[in-house]
Amino acid sequence: MVDHLLKAGDSVVAFDNFDPYYAVDQKRRNVAWALAQPAYELIEADVRDRAAVDDAMRRCRPDAIVHLAAKAGVRASVEHPSEYLQVNEQGGLNVLEAARAQGNVPVAYASTSSVYGATKVVPFREDDPAMGPLSPYAASKRGAELMVHALHHLHAQPICVLRFFTVYGPRGRPDMAVHTFTRKLLAGESIRLHGEKTERDFTYVDDIARGVLGALAWASEGPRLGTFNLGCSEPVRVRRLIEIMAAALGVEAKVELGELGASESPVTAANVEKAHAAFGYAPRVSLPEGIDHWVKWCRESNEAPQELKGPK
Repeated sequence: MVDHLLKAGDSVVAFDNFDPYYAVDQKRRNVAWALAQPAYELIEADVRDRAAVDDAMRRCRPDAIVHLAAKAGVRASVEHPSEYLQVNEQGGLNVLEAARAQGNVPVAYASTSSVYGATKVVPFREDDPAMGPLSPYAASKRGAELMVHALHHLHAQPICVLRFFTVYGPRGRPDMAVHTFTRKLLAGESIRLHGEKTERDFTYVDDIARGVLGALAWASEGPRLGTFNLGCSEPVRVRRLIEIMAAALGVEAKVELGELGASESPVTAANVEKAHAAFGYAPRVSLPEGIDHWVKWCRESNEAPQELKGPK
């Protein structure tokens, strides 16, 4: 997201607490390029700190806000639900209130496909009630969405809620499937498949970034509120993902079959017609192409951890 904005000539102020959910040194490698750009500023603070959020907004006076800060991870949320409530709901409210105080600055508010739970309507549509979350993470993000609706109703805040579908690509989180599978495939370890028929709508990070920018432009045209799916709209069985990755890495896959966890949906699939009609969203990167980009990044980028580069 930041790369797209900086390369387009925009100035970016990032607000990040470098939460130790995964290795902080990896997070700092992820921002190294941006830090070298004169149009980038990093504020190290926590969205739960209302005073810090307010101060950053007053000082920077942004034209637009992309709110990506969150406690992520479906499985981890089962063990630490209160942290997810504090960051994803209270932290999100702090950002929205600060945006309103600065004159209703337009906000792109990141949510997740997890809010759909085990809905039977596939592909997922934004008009689904989404009232059956399967994890504290999903519940906290759905709660944040409902707060967005209330604030827009009361104050006409321009906000687009964006439900991301299984984002992967360079700088991806190490707990996500593509990162985890890469490490295991290169190490010759077995991958545990959580259900033979499990499907995910894997979406390349650049398609997500383009979607966020399009949605933000849409919201900025007036006091609008919209909820949009941002996915690839081509769900793939996870076993097929493993096959594609093994071929791209030039290794043999070892797979063992397990059960899908109670906190996880058996399928995610995005209907993106609404986003396409509103701001022309159209994912460009197929899963095989995206995996090729990912493997190239793993092998060639200084940002990639050594575990993703394979044997020396």
